[in-house]
Amino acid sequence: MQLSYQVKLPNNFRVQDFLSFYLRDPHSPSEKIDGQTIIKALMYQQQPALLSLVFTPSHVQAELQIDNPAKGSYAQEPFNAWIEHITGLQQDVSGFEQAFLTHPQLGAIIQQQRGLRFAQTTTPFEAVSWAILGQQVSVAAAVSLRRKLIQLINHSHSSGFLCYPNAQQVSQFSVEQLRSVGLSNTKAQALQTVSQQIAGGVIQIDYQSNAQQVEQLQEQLLRIRGIGPWTVNYTLMRGCAWLDSSVHGDAAVQRYLKIVLNQETISAKQTQAWLAQFAPWRALAAAHLWQSAGLAA
Repeated sequence: MQLSYQVKLPNNFRVQDFLSFYLRDPHSPSEKIDGQTIIKALMYQQQPALLSLVFTPSHVQAELQIDNPAKGSYAQEPFNAWIEHITGLQQDVSGFEQAFLTHPQLGAIIQQQRGLRFAQTTTPFEAVSWAILGQQVSVAAAVSLRRKLIQLINHSHSSGFLCYPNAQQVSQFSVEQLRSVGLSNTKAQALQTVSQQIAGGVIQIDYQSNAQQVEQLQEQLLRIRGIGPWTVNYTLMRGCAWLDSSVHGDAAVQRYLKIVLNQETISAKQTQAWLAQFAPWRALAAAHLWQSAGLAA
C-alpha cells in the first residue's frame, strides 16, 4: 500500500534546517538521509511504514509504503495534512516575522533567519518519548538512548529499517527492560507510564490540538512523576506544533539568550519572562535562539 503527496514549498523554506534535525543520529536504525531525501520508518495506524520525503527547491514529494495495510482504511486527506504538519508548513511563520522583525533584541536574528520553522516529530508520542530521553543529558547521550530504545522494541518494516515505536509497543515493556537501554529508574518509569496512559486512552494526544486540549494535556503530563515543564513544553512544540510553547527551561535557549542580552547569567524564570513578549509564538522565538546557537531548530 502506498500513499503519495506533493506539496509546494514557500520560497524561503530552509531545507537544510529540516535535514539537520534528522541528522542528529547518523547511525539511526530507523532513519537515513540521502542527499535531499529523508527516509524514516515508523508506525502508521499501527502498521510498519516507510516514509520518504524528497526535497526540491520548489516542492517536497512524500511517499509512504505501508506493510500489511488494512483494506480501505488509509484516507488521502489526513495523510496530506500530516505531511504538511511534520514539514512545519502549517506554522504561522509569516505572522511571527511581521510582528517581530523590528524587535530590538531578536529582530536582526529573525531577519537573518527568515523562513525559520522548527521540524516536527512524526507523532506526538515520538516527541514526548524523545523529551524524556533527553532530560538533563547531552544531545549525544539522548541520541544514543533513542537508538537503543528503537533496537529494544525491534519492530521492523519490510525494507529492513526499524520503526520508531508507538505508545502501544513501548507500554508492553517493563521498567527493568526500559532501564536496560541506559535509562535511569525515574526516566524508565515516566516512559512506561506515559506509554501506558496514551495506549490506554487516558491521555489523548494529537498533533492537531487546540488550546483547551493543550491545557488538559499539560495537566495530565505534569501528574506523571519524572515529567516536568520542560518535557511538556518540548512535547507540545515538537509533537503538536504548539507555537506558544515556552521552553524557558532549555539550557541552550538560556545560553544564547545570555549573549543576546549581554548578561553573564540568566535564570529559567528570567528566560520565561523574556519569552512571554513573543506570545503566541514563543516556540518560534526559541527556535531562532537555537538556530543562532548552531543547533537544529
